[in-house]
Amino acid sequence: MMNPHTIRSREQRTAWILLVPALVLLLLVFAYPILRAFWLSLFTKNLGTELQPVFSGLENYGRMVGDGRFWQSFGVTVMFTSASVLLELVLGMGIALVLNQKFLGRGLVRTSAIIPWALPTALIGLAWAWIFNDQFGVVNDILLRLGLIETGINWLGNPTLALIAVILADVWKTTPFISILLLAGLQSISPDLYEAHSIDGA
Repeated sequence: MMNPHTIRSREQRTAWILLVPALVLLLLVFAYPILRAFWLSLFTKNLGTELQPVFSGLENYGRMVGDGRFWQSFGVTVMFTSASVLLELVLGMGIALVLNQKFLGRGLVRTSAIIPWALPTALIGLAWAWIFNDQFGVVNDILLRLGLIETGINWLGNPTLALIAVILADVWKTTPFISILLLAGLQSISPDLYEAHSIDGA
């Protein structure tokens, strides 16, 4: 009869054997491209010539930090990320709370909710570009019918409006995935806690 220490060691060894291939794959897919990109960023090369790259160290990063376009892009990225994540968490939690309730057709609704996330990003980008088209887009058509605007808005031709449009498209695609993750967390809560909560009258 094996002692607990031997069993534990064997389980740990088996776990590592199963884990190492996945870790190697992650390193190849994610870590290598990042490290390779950083290494290439230390060189200067004119893509229009056949001259060999010249090592410039951190000089490229110095020029990047001093370029106003970098900070403009950085600001847009921060606004996009902050707004998208906040909306996705709020809406995702709301959807998760609804899906966590018992109602007729709950399984079908749960399956349908994940469809936006499962669609290819390129396809969603094209669809939302049509939705926000200034000539025949759905958004302008609705606003015109409601009398809120007199002429179509060029949503994708204005930096601020384009950012809003991209945020809405990202929220529409990602919120279902967030809701499923939050739903999994809600369902891991013991029913006894919900029962105690209702008994306490909180």
